[in-house]
Amino acid sequence: MFALSLLFAAILPFVSAQSDSPAFRIEGIEAHFTQSGIVPSLLSTFDPSALLTINYDGVGDLTPGQGVTQEQVGPTPKIKVEAANSSVSLSGAYTLAMVDADVVGSDTSSVTRHWLVNGVAVSNNEVSNSSATAITEYAGPAPASGSGPHRYVIILFEQPSSFKAPADLSQPNIGVSKFDLNAYVKDSGLGNIVAANYLTVEVGQSTLSLSATSPVQSSTLAPVTSGSSTGSSESANPTQTQSDNNGAIGLGTVKACIGFGLALGIALA
Repeated sequence: MFALSLLFAAILPFVSAQSDSPAFRIEGIEAHFTQSGIVPSLLSTFDPSALLTINYDGVGDLTPGQGVTQEQVGPTPKIKVEAANSSVSLSGAYTLAMVDADVVGSDTSSVTRHWLVNGVAVSNNEVSNSSATAITEYAGPAPASGSGPHRYVIILFEQPSSFKAPADLSQPNIGVSKFDLNAYVKDSGLGNIVAANYLTVEVGQSTLSLSATSPVQSSTLAPVTSGSSTGSSESANPTQTQSDNNGAIGLGTVKACIGFGLALGIALA
């Protein structure tokens, strides 16, 4: 049994490191996007190569899909980006967008644009727009009262040198309005989604019957297979600290090691 105790002591730091790794947390965000309906209603595919974290003063880092009040998310947030692994470079120019994907099941071909900045950079794991062009300055979430929880999605796109903004969205200081996000991406020549995350805001109490968009619990998630960019193909789990599951990578390893440890303990008994 002493050998088994030593084995558990050796396993636990490994499991903790796995669950805290950017690649593992990215898998959780992918699962959130699928369960909340963002994929495929807003984004047909979602295979990020980096982890995007939304931070509001007075609130801190948000977990994926976290419910917050309109007042809490009024100020412009800090956006932090962390590569999935050492093979991912976060250099060059990017476009940052925030859209209201509305409630689950709604038509997302036309979404409300709350933020659109071209030419942002990632410096020290933070998005910097000091030399960027703000087409639409950040405008905090403002869902209609009683319309249910709205999903506000913040997305970081690769912006290649061939990028050219459509004429109607090429000048700064254009206010909040409806637009077709996917058409904008296609027409401007934007590249892949590097990272994304979302939050939910509800004003008043909805009288409609809507699917929940609050933070997802791991016990409710179906397995999600990651693409090549994260370097992992294990099942995904969300990133909340209250998660009741350490994820496919850590859990599978623990099970295997526990079996080995039990066999070793019996042999030594």
